[in-house]
Formats: sequence, structure tokens, C-alpha cells
Amino acid sequence: MDSLSPVAAADAVPTDLPAVLDLGYSFCPNDTFIFHALHAGLVGGPLPVREVLEDVQTLNEWAVAGRLPMTKISYRAYFEVMDRYVALRAGGALGRGVGPLIVTRGDVQDLNGRTVASPGALTTAELLLRLVFPRVNVVRMRYDEVMPAVQRGEAGGQPIDAGLIIHESRFTFHEYGLTRLLDLGAWWEGETGLPLPLGAILVRRDLPRDVQRGLNAAVRESLEYAYAHPDAARAYIREHALEMSDEVMQAHIDLYVNSFSLDVGEEGERAVRELHRRAVEVGATRPSARPLFVE
Repeated sequence: MDSLSPVAAADAVPTDLPAVLDLGYSFCPNDTFIFHALHAGLVGGPLPVREVLEDVQTLNEWAVAGRLPMTKISYRAYFEVMDRYVALRAGGALGRGVGPLIVTRGDVQDLNGRTVASPGALTTAELLLRLVFPRVNVVRMRYDEVMPAVQRGEAGGQPIDAGLIIHESRFTFHEYGLTRLLDLGAWWEGETGLPLPLGAILVRRDLPRDVQRGLNAAVRESLEYAYAHPDAARAYIREHALEMSDEVMQAHIDLYVNSFSLDVGEEGERAVRELHRRAVEVGATRPSARPLFVE
């Protein structure tokens, strides 16, 4: 089974809450857009938050270790930590036309038995890859290293036949001379008719329910503030957007921030349940009776 070991359940309600809650999210424009107002104190919440910025795969691994009380995570990784964390209804990334892409340098059609550069074992992207090509081999690296590896045709001396790209890479892969083999989001939508679950915001299940609900409300309010004051977060987003152009930065926000980011809704819940069901079906994760979202 291609997953990390589950962490132990933690159900006891803590007697003391932290003075400041560490909140992990990525450098990507969709996250900095959503969380700027909360981070900057422009909206309130049950606890002040302190930003912890990292790439999503690192946040996935930290969640398995239970490192942060509140964190962005891939939905695939969420299935490994459901004993410890519960997803907020706000702040996540689901949608249509938002899926990871498989890109190649040449005429490759069937990836079974071939090697693909992947952004991480616990990414939703790799789970989708394995659902389509169950006998694929993967070499894992940070998401922004995938396209250069495919362009070179190797990574660490190992031949690379294709790459699994996420985030803003879907807007820039042509610059590397790469071609799209498959849009995994389009595959998912065709298979299920549902939006694709990519990322969620988790809080620890041992936080009091009123704190969980308050954090959900605060994240939603932070996003509503961003929509109402589109220039307020611009410098913050630009600071963390690496070498991304303004056009790509805005396209990233427009693609990954949508109505599902305000509230996952009934359709979004069905999509997450279906992704979990399929992951269990192929032996990638375990069944769970835990509620998926903050109640």
C-alpha cells in the first residue's frame, strides 16, 4: 500500500488552548489570497493565527506527524490523518477544470510500466495517476522540479518518461517544450460527474467544537474579505509567488478559488466521499467512519 502509517487518534479535549494557533498553508496564490486577511488580522477568529508557509507535500508529511493544529493538505493525504484531523468546510480547493496534468516530451500513450515524475506520494495527483495507470512507476520530487526533470528526460540518473504537474505548472508546461498526455481532472469528471477534490484545510479533532466552527467561519470571512478588497492581498501574494508573472498569478487564483472554497457544499462532500471510496477500493488507504467535515 502506497501510504504512510496512520497516526494515533487524539480525542481528548485539551484543557489549555494555545495563545496563537499555527496555520500551515502553501506559497501558492490561491492560499495566500484566501488567508491574507486572517493572517493580517483584518478579520477575527476564535484564536489569533500565525502563518507557517511550506510546500503542500511538506504540509502533508507534517500532518501525518501531527505537527500543526491547523493546516492545508491534499485530500489524498487527509485520508491518512482522519483520526487526528477534521476538514473545514471553507478554504479548500475543489472544482472543475482544475485537475493535475500528465505531460511528456514525446509520443507516449500508455504509462503502465513507465516512470513518471510525481510531486508526492500523498498528493491527490498521484492517487489519480494510479487510478488511471495502476502499474506506473514513480520518482518523487518537489512539484516545481517535475517539468525540468521531464524536459531533461531524467532525474538523479533515472530515465523519466512523463511528469505529473500541479499548481501553476498547468499554465507554463508549454515553455518547457512539453505536451499534455492527459488531464486527470477531466478524467475524474468524466468518470464521476463530480468536481475534483484537491486540497482541504484541516483542524485537529481534539480542539473544542466551538473553536473548530469559529475557525471555519474565520477562514470563510477571510476569503470574503479578499473578494471584497481584491487589492489588499496583492503585495502579500506577490511576495510568495516566486517568479510567477502577474497573469499566471491571477489565473491561478481564478482557477483554484471558487464557490467550493467558501463552502464545500453537498456536491463537494459527495466528491470527497467518492475519492475516498476509490482510494480504499484500490488499497491506497483505509476505511473510516469519522465525519469528513466540521459539524
